[in-house]
Amino acid sequence: MTPAALRATALQWLAEARPAVVVEVAHTRGSVPREAGTRMLVAADTVHGTIGGGHLELKAIAGARRLLAGLDEPAEQHFPLGPALGQCCGGAVTLWLRPLATLQGEHRPEHWPLPPPCFALQLYGAGHVGRAIVRLLEDLPCRVWWIDEREDEFPPAPALPVPHIERVCVEPVEAEVASAPPGCSFLVLTHSHDLDLAITEAVLRRGDFGFLGLIGSATKRARFTHRFEARGIAPERIARMVCPIGLPGIAGKEPEVIALAAVAQLLQQAAGVEGSPRPSHREAR
Repeated sequence: MTPAALRATALQWLAEARPAVVVEVAHTRGSVPREAGTRMLVAADTVHGTIGGGHLELKAIAGARRLLAGLDEPAEQHFPLGPALGQCCGGAVTLWLRPLATLQGEHRPEHWPLPPPCFALQLYGAGHVGRAIVRLLEDLPCRVWWIDEREDEFPPAPALPVPHIERVCVEPVEAEVASAPPGCSFLVLTHSHDLDLAITEAVLRRGDFGFLGLIGSATKRARFTHRFEARGIAPERIARMVCPIGLPGIAGKEPEVIALAAVAQLLQQAAGVEGSPRPSHREAR
C-alpha cells in the first residue's frame, strides 16, 4: 500500500470512527527494514501497510491489538533487531503506538507527508494488459492517468480509494498527451493500431518524455518507424520508442507477464539504471 493510500485509509477509518492503532517507525539506528516515518494501521481484524515484516512487525501488531483491547497504554517501544528479535539486519528500531482517534496536530493523517512519486505515467488502454498494469501500480508510489475512450472498459472502482491513479475517459484520447507534465512516462496499449499510432506520434512530437513504451512486436515497431520517418519525426526521437515493451528476458504473452515486465521497466527507468531500454523478444501483438 502506498503512503497516499494508507493516508486515505486512515482518514476513512477516522470518518467511520473505526478503532485502530497507528504504528510508526519513530527512530532507527544502523541497518533496518524501513526508514523513520514509515507507518502501519492496525485494526482488530486487519492490517494496512508494513513496517518491514518479520518478527518486528508481528510484535508491533500484537502490541497494537493489546492497546486496542485496553490492555496496554500508548507506548514508545525500542527493539534491537538482532539479539531481541533474531533478525539479521543488525540495527535498532523505535516504534510509536498510538490510537488513530487520539492523534493531534501534525500527527493527524491529513498531515502525514507523502514522498514524491517515483514516476508519472500516462497509461493508454483499459484492456487486459492495461488492467494488469494498474493492479501492480495500485501499491506503488507513482502518479498515473489511466486513459481510454471507452468508459465501459474500465473495471469497477476498488472499494478502498487509490488516490494516485486517475481514470480519464475522453475523446480524442491523443489530445491528453499535451496535458502530461514534462518528463512523464507513457505506455501505449490501446485496442486499435491507428489509435496507438496517433498517441505515439503525439508523444514523439512533444519530445520531452521520460519513457515511451508501445505494446507490439518488432514488426509493428518497424511499420510505425517507417510512418514516423515519412511524417518528418527526427530519427533520434523515434529511436527512444520502446517496442516491444518489457524488460528483456521475461518471457510470456499473458497480460500479467507483460504487465510485470513493463512495470519493472518503468521502475528501472525511474531509478536511472544505466543504458537505454532494449526491446525484448516478446511478440505481444
